[in-house]
Amino acid sequence: MSHLQTLKLEHLPEDFAVHIALYENVKNAAFLQQQLLQGNTAFEYAFIDASVIVSSTHLLAAIFRAANDKVNDRLKSKNVHSEMVFCLSMNNNIAESFRRFGVSPATTSLYAIKLSTTPSVTATTVQQHLSDSIEGQSVLFSDVEIAKFTDIRKVRKAYKLSDTRKQPGGGSGKGLQNPHSCSGEAERSGLEGMVLGLMALRGAT
Repeated sequence: MSHLQTLKLEHLPEDFAVHIALYENVKNAAFLQQQLLQGNTAFEYAFIDASVIVSSTHLLAAIFRAANDKVNDRLKSKNVHSEMVFCLSMNNNIAESFRRFGVSPATTSLYAIKLSTTPSVTATTVQQHLSDSIEGQSVLFSDVEIAKFTDIRKVRKAYKLSDTRKQPGGGSGKGLQNPHSCSGEAERSGLEGMVLGLMALRGAT
């Protein structure tokens, strides 16, 4: 079953549609990365490692900025989908942004994002291509599911944030513990605010 979601973002052209799918237990991440490296236009997506995304707001902020930069002819990378990965970064190093946020052979959960700007690219065509191309299970794109894949240590490392949390027993820090609890929600909200601020600051430098 596919859980592809299609969104219309405010302040973007009416014909822009964002298609987002979240996958777990991905078995062919190396193949997906290779398609991007080879410039295979059939795989013009933003493939983003789910472990470094804190929330839907975090991801959508990068998507909106990339789409807006496309509208205003300000793309710094080769296309709007690579720009989505770049827009997650806190600095202007495009290659580093792909190492930190893009799909890699080690990726087991990922976001596949497609910006449609023409009638020929629809939710149906995107869903079919992703179903044929990604060896993994589609899960609902929601903050509850997103929190299950977030690796707090990786997020903090990606944004060069110190980890002030106590880790009894030397825990790995992977995943937000009890994301529905007050402490889990507070941690996610605080981290989200910090990363959004760092993403915004890159545009000001």
